[in-house]
Amino acid sequence: MITSINHGNTKAENENDTAPDGNHNFQFSFLSQLLKKYWGYDSFRGIQQEIIESICASHDTLGLMPTGGGKSITFQVPALAMEGVCIVITPLIALMKDQVLHLRKKGILAAAIYSGMSHDDTLRILENCILGRTKLLYVSPERLESELFITKLRHMKVSFITVDEAHCISQWGYDFRPSYLNIANIRNIHPVPILALTATATPHVIEDICKKLGDGREAFSVFTMSFERKNLTYVVRKTENKLGEMVRILNTIPGSAIVYVRSRKRAKELSDFINENLSTQPQTSSINLPPSTFYHAGLDHASRDQRQKDWQSDNQRIIVATNAFGMGIDKPDVRLVIHYDCPDSIEAYFQEAGRAGRDGQRSYAVLLCNGSDDRKLRRRVSEQFPEREYIKNVYEDLAYYLQVAIGTGQGRLFEFSLDEFCQRFRHFPVQAHSALSILSQAGYIDYMEEQESAARVHFLTQRNELYRLEGNSPNEDRVIIALLRLYGGLFADYGYIDESFVAREAGLTQPQTYSALKLLSMKGIISFIPQKRTPYIRYTQRREEREYIVIPHAVYEDRRKLYQERIEAMLSYMNTDNQCRSRQLLRYFGEKNPHDCGHCDVCTR
Repeated sequence: MITSINHGNTKAENENDTAPDGNHNFQFSFLSQLLKKYWGYDSFRGIQQEIIESICASHDTLGLMPTGGGKSITFQVPALAMEGVCIVITPLIALMKDQVLHLRKKGILAAAIYSGMSHDDTLRILENCILGRTKLLYVSPERLESELFITKLRHMKVSFITVDEAHCISQWGYDFRPSYLNIANIRNIHPVPILALTATATPHVIEDICKKLGDGREAFSVFTMSFERKNLTYVVRKTENKLGEMVRILNTIPGSAIVYVRSRKRAKELSDFINENLSTQPQTSSINLPPSTFYHAGLDHASRDQRQKDWQSDNQRIIVATNAFGMGIDKPDVRLVIHYDCPDSIEAYFQEAGRAGRDGQRSYAVLLCNGSDDRKLRRRVSEQFPEREYIKNVYEDLAYYLQVAIGTGQGRLFEFSLDEFCQRFRHFPVQAHSALSILSQAGYIDYMEEQESAARVHFLTQRNELYRLEGNSPNEDRVIIALLRLYGGLFADYGYIDESFVAREAGLTQPQTYSALKLLSMKGIISFIPQKRTPYIRYTQRREEREYIVIPHAVYEDRRKLYQERIEAMLSYMNTDNQCRSRQLLRYFGEKNPHDCGHCDVCTR
């Protein structure tokens, strides 16, 4: 273990943080001081210390930490101690915004660049990084391909690169994203160490992560926490009446709960059912809200934020959600996670179930299943990997839908409605979505699902007339003042705004801000174009004739086989009633000789 870290000219630049001696040769106690100063903790936990020591010694490092293990500490603390900016690559915009907000509240210089931001805002953030005014810069993997980002990156002092959700880089990861493969290219500009972090990875995926991110400098230092959760009781409950069993469990186990489903429609239906049938409805706040709400990616940004906030603050006990909910959610006292629908991989199940009991108190992860779940799970293989001829049909229909002629289209970007496309060409949405994803992985298109486009505002009233307006509500006036303080040029043309920033500046909630913007627009004071989520298609090469479409073996057959193996592993977990649930999960992730937990449904039978 490294106890003294020598960085030569390394220093911390945030506020008054500096290395404790003139030679910048600081002891680990300095990092502990930063932990205490900004996070209030007296000591690191688990493998946090080993990971931090490794990255501070400029070793390529991979940390495997289960959900709730404190991954963010392992890069945020060394980012403060080291000279330059730490580039954090993460796939979720919501997670970026959440972490940046929390860091800024602590007085830490952090920023994020994501789709929908104006060119001016992006440029300002990148310039601040060059000038040393930012310690942590959050970006999506797609941003690494931006010419502006690459140009500015050459002028930055970069301390190290953090790759969050690192399993996404592996062709064998359960959430593979091709854009992650470009991360290693940064090291051609800045040969700095990489810290890769993930909560779920099999031994095969671990090996692939190190191979894809490594540049031949040295082997990765790999640190692994046991995935065992001694306070978490895993239960598989077989029942033909899932609705009744779900309500019975919610009535039996008190406290905050998440119910995971696979479809947006079912999220609302189950939430309504719970509100109508739950008999035990303790109200933990003075706000008169039903015990359950629902959450999915189809809701507008303000609604998602408000529902998450109501649940996190215990104004609502239960949230019924798709897998869009949970990443970066820091709520330690979740007592219960129910899977109403069975996930399609152990990795996804383990990560979602692991959101229960982060405070170390007894909590429960319950998987509901019945006789039809085996059939439904196996059917997903054909849904995720439709026949090759069908994929070629979708490619042809897409070209007709977007009016792209043979030999043209390369580089063109189109807004795309999957529902309209499926209605016009009589495709089922699930299979069409899968075909588009496979075409994307095969390199013919980029299929960008529901990219978030920021809201835009243009003042229709002249600046000097604003002060003579009468009849505005206090909230409307606060929003006007916030817009004037935060953004310039809105009188000349439309400008992108971040509703969450406007809300904070105005001292309002996001729903209140959205309502005020809508009312100001109705009065003709501003023109307001709300934030929206729109899928896009970009042709990465010219449109080919149908007979020349080639789907590589690695994209189709190999991945289909792997997906089928994951489905079978999930079915095995669901149907194996003579082996400890925890032991099954730990063996899947490569742990040797795990013990029986003593409290799952198998152990207590």
